[in-house]
Amino acid sequence: MPLIDSTYDPPLFFKSGHLSTIYSGLVRKVDELEQIRIRITLPDSDFLDTDWSYASSPSQKLVIIIHGLEGSSKRAYIKGSAKVLTQSGYDVCAINLRGCSGTANKLFRSYHSGATEDLQAVIEHVLNLDEYQSIYLHGFSLGGNLLLKYLGEKRERATEIKGAVAISVPCQLADSLHQLLQFKNAIYAKRFKGNLIKKLKLKQELFPNLITNSDIENIKTLKDFDDFYTSRAHGFKDAMDYYAKSSSLQFLNKIKVPTLIINALNDSFLGPQCYPIEIAKHHSKLFLEMPKYGGHVGFYGINNLTYAEQRTLEFLDNIN
Repeated sequence: MPLIDSTYDPPLFFKSGHLSTIYSGLVRKVDELEQIRIRITLPDSDFLDTDWSYASSPSQKLVIIIHGLEGSSKRAYIKGSAKVLTQSGYDVCAINLRGCSGTANKLFRSYHSGATEDLQAVIEHVLNLDEYQSIYLHGFSLGGNLLLKYLGEKRERATEIKGAVAISVPCQLADSLHQLLQFKNAIYAKRFKGNLIKKLKLKQELFPNLITNSDIENIKTLKDFDDFYTSRAHGFKDAMDYYAKSSSLQFLNKIKVPTLIINALNDSFLGPQCYPIEIAKHHSKLFLEMPKYGGHVGFYGINNLTYAEQRTLEFLDNIN
């Protein structure tokens, strides 16, 4: 399909990618959304906490939302999306990936950018409810990569899955890591690493024979974390093997349902390979929108409705 010409033109202050990113992550608040927590037991005996929000009238349409790295269902970008969707007649299931709900998960493993088995478990839970005719996937950053990989993998997918929207997606994980390790992203990388180290110390309490103080002290960068923990805990050889196998870029050609990717051109987390222009040009179901502005999961909009939330609703409403 032709690439989508974006109409996003924010106020001058929010044309800065960094200010847009920081406002969305640290300043924006979303109120007046009820979330009901439901815990899903996973096949490996671990669990996922999901937070559900419902439309005012019974709905047969459900949107499953997946947060980004070290996010949760309580982040403003998740609650903002859930709020506009429920107000428009969709029910919402917001996933807290393993260890992200405020309660540590049981196993040594956690979550990662390619852990599609956990998304499959949530979808199976939803299908067993036998309440929804249409299911849509919606993800941000890491969550966007995860859902795109899921849609393009060789697996049997439920016919109820009708479409998807992915925002600020690091389609090529190594390319995104390269960006995050640059000086321009030093503040974000430090914050991510700090949060990940806190969780690793909790893992150390549960699995003292697998994580030593020396191991933690040797983690200087996000790649070090992925080399030591993410790869080892999830069956990859090392960080680069993890990035290669979990990047959604290689799966995009196989996606069979209408899917929208919105990646801002001034997103400092994304490198050139995270904009799948050539794939989208020749793909009948993949739509790529690259606004000039927006930052990483930013897209400021008036009345506390972001451009990404507006476009997500428009896209899902137009899927037949």
